[in-house]
Amino acid sequence: MDNDTLLRRSLDAVWHPCTQMKVHETLPLVPIRSGEGPWLIDFEGRRYLDAISSWWVNLFGHANPRIVAALRDQLDTLDHVMLAGFTHEPVVALSEKLSALTGHALGHCFYASDGASAVEIALKMSFHFWRNTGHPGKNRFLSLAGSYHGETLGALAVTDVALFRDAYAPLLRACDTVPSPDWRLAGAGQSPRDAAVTAAIALEAYLAAHHAEVAALIVEPLVQCATGMAMHDAEYLRRARNLCDHYGVHLIADEIAVGCGRTGTFFAHEQAGIRPDFLCLSKGISGGTLPLSLVMTTDAVYAAFWDDSTARGFLHSHSYTGNPLACRAALATLEIFETDGVIAANRRLAAQITAAAAPLAADPRARHFRNTGMIWAFDAATDDPLFARRFHQAAMARGLLLRPLGNTVYFMPPYVVGGEEIELLVDGTIGALDEVLG
Repeated sequence: MDNDTLLRRSLDAVWHPCTQMKVHETLPLVPIRSGEGPWLIDFEGRRYLDAISSWWVNLFGHANPRIVAALRDQLDTLDHVMLAGFTHEPVVALSEKLSALTGHALGHCFYASDGASAVEIALKMSFHFWRNTGHPGKNRFLSLAGSYHGETLGALAVTDVALFRDAYAPLLRACDTVPSPDWRLAGAGQSPRDAAVTAAIALEAYLAAHHAEVAALIVEPLVQCATGMAMHDAEYLRRARNLCDHYGVHLIADEIAVGCGRTGTFFAHEQAGIRPDFLCLSKGISGGTLPLSLVMTTDAVYAAFWDDSTARGFLHSHSYTGNPLACRAALATLEIFETDGVIAANRRLAAQITAAAAPLAADPRARHFRNTGMIWAFDAATDDPLFARRFHQAAMARGLLLRPLGNTVYFMPPYVVGGEEIELLVDGTIGALDEVLG
């Protein structure tokens, strides 16, 4: 099949996500034939550096041979069995390994397929915990200004992005927001830590007045991704943890995008020296191969559901919960982290990319150039509402997949990029800026 044939058939049959389909009358889809390491390859052999890890999921390159081998082996053993009333080795082994990575503080894993579902699970668990423990009035949720946690109705209720919320507002449960600790909001002479402290003071004021109604605070630790890669100091997490403890509110860490080594530690919250009550993981946990998400929680939460009454159990399920193939892919991903010393290697790689990106950091068109772990971002000096689309096209023409969030250009490359790819990443970005902004 060639590019044009696949493109025509896709437009006729496929409704693409988060897309105004009419755009593709003039902006063609890009048909991809294969993936190889950090590269995507179309039907005519053109190669594109996947600098955003295909929506932040592909950690170790496309068609990673170790993950592929694990999946092939699992296919010969067990493809799927329902997890209600049954269990299997991959889901047990994965749960135990993840628990160990939290020092067994989060010892219970509940599985789903995608990030928004994981957020829904954490919200429902928190609400149901408070009901089971005699506090049914604690049924509201709190999120940060500009937060994004998914697009299902429950997750959308704690998402503060107007584009996603406004169309479905009549269907959503009310949720409150508190100021973001985004360091770009710091006043003159203030540090990122000062911005975090200021936001924490606002959080304390809210909880002092409303804690009796609040079940949980949900936060993306260190980086609020979809809102424009808003980065914050770990001091906010430390203070949020203390405030949640003081006022009897759960802390949900949404690490769907920022976990799995993306921020410089395996879990982002580690950098604050805290543990959340609920931890949501997805995206990179299966190495970008199969849909998988999960929620980890504490013994105390788990114990609140242990009862003879079915109504006091946690009432959530889907048919592919804990799928053996996806769990096996996740186990292979964790094995790569362990055997290859990925966290330490990423720190060296991040330093290399940051050094190479020095011309961007100094470019007046790239405002607020920032970095946390394996995430880089800057805000393009433009108010052009079509900037993201134009920049994306200019980067693709240079063999570089970048997908700005508004005027925020970001890099979230696979952990396997090398010197030539880094050079393309930086030079292609500067070239795209030249073309779009002059």
